[in-house]
Amino acid sequence: MLIWVDCTAAAHPLVLRPLIERFEARGDEVLVTAREYGQTLGILERLGIPYVAVGEHGGASALGKGRALVGRSARLARVVWERRPELALAHGSVDLAVVSSLLRISSVQMQDYEFAGWQRQIAFRAASRVLMPDSIPLERLRKIGAKERKLFRYPGLKEEYYLADFEPDAVVFEELGLDREKVLVVVRPPPETSEYHARNDLYGEAIRRLADSPEVQAVVIPRTARQGEEVRAMDAGNLIVPAEAIDAQSLIAFADLVVSAGGTMNREAVALGTPVFTTFAGRMGGVDEALIAEGRLRVLEDPSELPLRKRDKPVGVLESRDPGTLLTGILAMLGEDA
Repeated sequence: MLIWVDCTAAAHPLVLRPLIERFEARGDEVLVTAREYGQTLGILERLGIPYVAVGEHGGASALGKGRALVGRSARLARVVWERRPELALAHGSVDLAVVSSLLRISSVQMQDYEFAGWQRQIAFRAASRVLMPDSIPLERLRKIGAKERKLFRYPGLKEEYYLADFEPDAVVFEELGLDREKVLVVVRPPPETSEYHARNDLYGEAIRRLADSPEVQAVVIPRTARQGEEVRAMDAGNLIVPAEAIDAQSLIAFADLVVSAGGTMNREAVALGTPVFTTFAGRMGGVDEALIAEGRLRVLEDPSELPLRKRDKPVGVLESRDPGTLLTGILAMLGEDA
């Protein structure tokens, strides 16, 4: 088959890489398209995944998002129509949902957050198959168009699948000029351009706490250029903003602490056994609710409570899961074996 994969955010190349590799190992051809947003293209390049760049993020406003959806979908349709794929795969790409519906291509959507409003409604209603973690309540999924006949519910975290073959690389210390003796904190700002974003003052308070702690060096991985510029403008020598896409998973694996408003980075820390606090200000999804209940993810209420000390836990993936499970869920829709 020819499979079309669309990446619209920085996490998507990481999540979809094992599936791309397994499709190619079967002898399938994979066409990857990508949107310029939050180092998505840089991560694809770092992973060595060839792609066709199409469009960019529409910004925080509903009008900007709508215009970007129409414009990018039209451009994608021309690219995809020339290739005629038999299957489309994404992690919540609304553009892929629109184009696959117009061109009558069977589509599969992965996702692990159920409260992104109209984005999920469009993507899930258009999809032939939806892959979701089994920790998300079924009644929530029904409300957003992921009916039971479409669902393939997998155990654990999506991060435990794409990190299954992960080996942390200490070269990240050298690339960023980090001091191994200091407390290493990884910070991810809020998703300010996302529909589900809510005002988040806690992030700013946490950044200021870290900037005022000389025993700490904090690596801030921004989602937008503006977020990076704001941190650099603080002129704090212990706040580091990478100039390009980095091996964030190795950084998280070696970190002493993660403070993040981003779901994927939070769950990467959980999967890697790194202490992690969430500053997410939107409606908490089922996956994070379960992790909080289990004590694997903590909600930051006061930045003064952050444990700024060296960790004593081993580095590495706590529980690896076979990405072949996800491939099986996709191919069962087509009546094929993995």
